Amino acid sequence: MSRVCQLTGRGTRSGNKRSHSNIATKRKFAVNLQTKKIDGQRVRLSAKAIKTLAKQAAAK
Repeated sequence: MSRVCQLTGRGTRSGNKRSHSNIATKRKFAVNLQTKKIDGQRVRLSAKAIKTLAKQAAAK
């Protein structure tokens, strides 16, 4: 299972870890994935996508 939101396509990003002496080493920023049931199916969504869905449901 890959670390990708099934709704928005957001995935793992790469960047630099910075030490106290400002030396850069590569690191990964993992997306905050949560399992949620939508229409009886289990999907892996990012926390931001879940918040957006909740806002849209509240607006209706």
